[in-house]
Amino acid sequence: MEPKETLSADLALELVRSMDRLRSRIRSETGMHTGPWSRSQLAALYRVVSGPPATTSDLAAAEYMRPQSMAQTLAVLEKNGLVTRSPDPTDGRRVLFSATQRGREEAERWLQARETWLTEAIDFTLTDEERSGLTALTGILERLADSDAASSPRRSPRSTPGDARQRP
Repeated sequence: MEPKETLSADLALELVRSMDRLRSRIRSETGMHTGPWSRSQLAALYRVVSGPPATTSDLAAAEYMRPQSMAQTLAVLEKNGLVTRSPDPTDGRRVLFSATQRGREEAERWLQARETWLTEAIDFTLTDEERSGLTALTGILERLADSDAASSPRRSPRSTPGDARQRP
């Protein structure tokens, strides 16, 4: 690997580890790990609550999930009265999901718990300069999440010069 690729790979690993730790801490501090909903169910619920009525495929694409997985997630949310389905008024073959009032209240409750802890952690832990850096970082993370960069196989330590997985 070239030095730039090595630096990027190291940074990517460090970023993933940090995000995983923060996600775990948020779940722990807000009681998400003890609640009735999984992280993917809450993410799907939030997506339904915050957007217009959407199809399973639209929601799956937005959450980077397989449509079959999203369908299972939505089935649980629907069974518990958090979302409802209706035919698409422009295409009767399609089904649109919308949040119920109970779904909006449940999503708000979890979002509020998460934001309360994170706000307190930011206020207690970070300096003004670090808060400014965090503001810039959120924009960078959004750009990364929206990146069109394709996943390409990396050379494994055991690759040979003729290995087809190598990058040119």
